[in-house]
Amino acid sequence: MRKSTLASLAVILVLIPLTLFLGTRLHGRWYYLTSTLMIVETMVPFFLAFETRKPQARELVTLAVLCALAVVSRVAVLIPNFKPMTAILIITGIALGAESGFVCGAVGAFASNFFFSQGPWTPWQMMAYGLAGFLAGALFHRRFPVRNPVALAVFGFGLIVVVIGPLLDCCTLFTVSTRLSWKYAATVFGAGLPYNLQHGLACGVTLLLFSRPLLEKLDRLKTKYGMMDARREE
Repeated sequence: MRKSTLASLAVILVLIPLTLFLGTRLHGRWYYLTSTLMIVETMVPFFLAFETRKPQARELVTLAVLCALAVVSRVAVLIPNFKPMTAILIITGIALGAESGFVCGAVGAFASNFFFSQGPWTPWQMMAYGLAGFLAGALFHRRFPVRNPVALAVFGFGLIVVVIGPLLDCCTLFTVSTRLSWKYAATVFGAGLPYNLQHGLACGVTLLLFSRPLLEKLDRLKTKYGMMDARREE
């Protein structure tokens, strides 16, 4: 397993949860400090992925464009509870790798909240959306040359309903309640299920319609300019 992948797992499983826990102990607008720390933490595995080679500016520009596309897909789509942002993060992870998917998710959540407003939910969204990009990259990047849109749509829907949605619901569970209980947890997750189903449907439909053309364009871009060359990443 690559050093950058190990660092990503350490960040996701240890460092970010610890940052979230310590952030809730602070007073005032603690989420600004927590969000900033999380952005710095997510950058560590990304830069470790470039440790053995010289990154090209076009690679960083491509990632920046995908981050901007993720933000636009969340802000500009006016259909309530139908935001295709997670689909863009999944495509980013598949095309550019797990570390890039995680960075795109975390930065995209933080940047888009300047339109939706920042709050205690921001760090949780950064973690959840970053995890979506990371898992997509870890499972599909350079492992499935043929990316079936139907399979990706089912994967995206299931990922949100089973993992990402409940993780976002944990924000309500841990920041609103003063006393945790199984009954309260069941109420929170039950109330969030309809939204998670709509979110998963938006992700699935977007992947079904746009995953193939976007991935093909990104693959051609990587081939033409020698970006993310697997031989240099090993």
